[in-house]
Amino acid sequence: MAGRRSRNNDITVDILLRAYSAGLFPMADSADDPELFWVEPEIRGIIPLNSFHVSKSLAKAMRRKPFEIRFNTAFEAVMAGCAAEAPDRPSTWINAVIRRLYSELHQIGHAHSVEAWEGEELVGGLYGVSLGAAFFGESMFSRRTNASKICLVHLVERLRQQGFTLLDTQFTTEHLKTFGAIDVPKQDYTKMLDLAVNRPSLQF
Repeated sequence: MAGRRSRNNDITVDILLRAYSAGLFPMADSADDPELFWVEPEIRGIIPLNSFHVSKSLAKAMRRKPFEIRFNTAFEAVMAGCAAEAPDRPSTWINAVIRRLYSELHQIGHAHSVEAWEGEELVGGLYGVSLGAAFFGESMFSRRTNASKICLVHLVERLRQQGFTLLDTQFTTEHLKTFGAIDVPKQDYTKMLDLAVNRPSLQF
């Protein structure tokens, strides 16, 4: 379900965090769209942290340690990677307003990146928002085989270590379902969300 549109100066990071705590998140129609609209899905995607699944082939690839994984060292570069065109993603919902707002969230410790590096080249990553004991995954990109998948595995490991209870994926995809993502009705999601965001904020 999409709500009303908002101009650039209508949304602050405080409003953004309040929206997440109420189950909403912003999107844009395209990279050139100057407006955002609020989304509140009736069916929400989550990955239960206690039943996250890694395939045998991915586990085997990870044992070779093809990438150096870093956290929060190149947040804006990860956002740029997620916004870039790709063969399977000719357009993006990440516009200039979203990039500015989430960079501000990162500066105050509420947005984070997980990054895959080959030497000093960023080859994959993901970013999202933390609030209380909830993490809201926003987007990921990959320039090498398995790069974003391996970042997701490291994200889940970090969330488990730090005591997070909710990993929100907004929607499910066939790709995410291979990791254990499930659909939950809005009513059930709201209960999970309330329990998670009303806990003291955890260190990512």
